[in-house]
Amino acid sequence: MKSVTAPAEPRRGLGALAAGLLLPLLAACGDDHLTRYPQTTYAPRTEMAEIQMGLFNLTLYLGVAVGLVTFALLGWIMWKFRYRPEAPEPRQIHGNTTLEVAWTLFPALIVAVIAVFTVKAIFATQPEPPANALNVRVIGKQWWWEFQYPVNGGQDTIITANEIHVPVGQPVQLLLESDNVLHSFWVPQMGGKRDLITNRVNRLIFTPREPGVYLGQCAEFCGDSHALMKMRLVAHTPQGFQDWLNNEARPAVEPLDSTSSVAVGKKLVTQGVCAGCHVINGTPMVGRQGPNLTHFGRRRTLAAGIVENNAENLAAWVRNAPAMKPGSKMPQLGGDIPNALTEDQIQYIVAYLQSLQ
Repeated sequence: MKSVTAPAEPRRGLGALAAGLLLPLLAACGDDHLTRYPQTTYAPRTEMAEIQMGLFNLTLYLGVAVGLVTFALLGWIMWKFRYRPEAPEPRQIHGNTTLEVAWTLFPALIVAVIAVFTVKAIFATQPEPPANALNVRVIGKQWWWEFQYPVNGGQDTIITANEIHVPVGQPVQLLLESDNVLHSFWVPQMGGKRDLITNRVNRLIFTPREPGVYLGQCAEFCGDSHALMKMRLVAHTPQGFQDWLNNEARPAVEPLDSTSSVAVGKKLVTQGVCAGCHVINGTPMVGRQGPNLTHFGRRRTLAAGIVENNAENLAAWVRNAPAMKPGSKMPQLGGDIPNALTEDQIQYIVAYLQSLQ
């Protein structure tokens, strides 16, 4: 009796390979792609981002069409004029004016179409600010973001850091500048990148369409912690934004119990090592080197968005900020250094900073 060898299954192998290649593409189209890729340009949430997405799609579709036609012609030529010993030499096309004009004219037309829509998109994404635009001054630091909101007709300014808050349905004009090196503001779902340049103010205008938290970051290499210079854009309902603005305009709340750990922490912060670089409205602190801490406890993250704002991370940041963020301007305050803060003092500082709601 002959032994029977199972035949190979090349089709199943090819099918598995095709499935492996297609699954990532199909997964990118799912509803949960924003969870896995939060900084995506494929889910625009402003008119500016939609214009840029439309221009990208135009160039993509034209490029795919050109590629398909090119490979189809190449395949047909390779089959039509494949080597056959008995076949005569094909007719040569050198000097064929019609063909040369065609393969010169068609790419030029495609480039012209792209150029027309590109110029149109440039003008559409560089509009004059509407009269009802919310103006927010954005200053790139090393390596964090400062956001300033003029209020009361420009007489007062609300200052916060690393989280920019905007209302849905109202145009927003960002006035972008840097007080050090070149940075680039980029929240992909809001729009494209825009540089922050020393001694120059650039503008970025968009209108958020959906409430939510949108991730962004610096998109221009700016030094040691460039990759750790993140941010969050929080889009509120109009009433939610007004509530946030009203809260930010208030000074820091005083500790209720003068003997509590929060009160001890306040003394350490406002009369100690933090006072020279930070400001907390309603206290004697007037430092401007570091972020405004008036409502620090309400922020979702710390250290420009790299870690969650909780007691453990905040203690680690106060203890040794450069260990978490190389090149940080905030010095090491705890650990094995002269005149270091004790662990109890660090916990008092953490308790006070987290109380700043």
